[in-house]
Amino acid sequence: MQSNYQKQGKTAAIVAYITIIGTIIAFFMNQDSKNQFTSFHIRQALGINIGFYLLGALVSIFDSWAISSAFYIFIFVLWVFGIITAFKEEQKAAPILGPHFQKWFNFIK
Repeated sequence: MQSNYQKQGKTAAIVAYITIIGTIIAFFMNQDSKNQFTSFHIRQALGINIGFYLLGALVSIFDSWAISSAFYIFIFVLWVFGIITAFKEEQKAAPILGPHFQKWFNFIK
């Protein structure tokens, strides 16, 4: 039964990782069902997207390809991890920041 519950929210969970627009769409897709699996991935995706913009602004101060490359690789790894776990119907928090995303965005139910 747990797997069936996760399958019901799988599409919205995957959509959440497709840019900030996908996160917003997934949020509204999840309003009727309030699927906890989807909510978990919406919080993760929102954190990754906001982190991308905030860290991107910080990284732009430095004029270094090494810093920029490390930033993009870090965000890409978080994004790939999130989308793979959503596809596999797992609720694993993203490395390093994932548990914080769950606390910071706990208003998403």
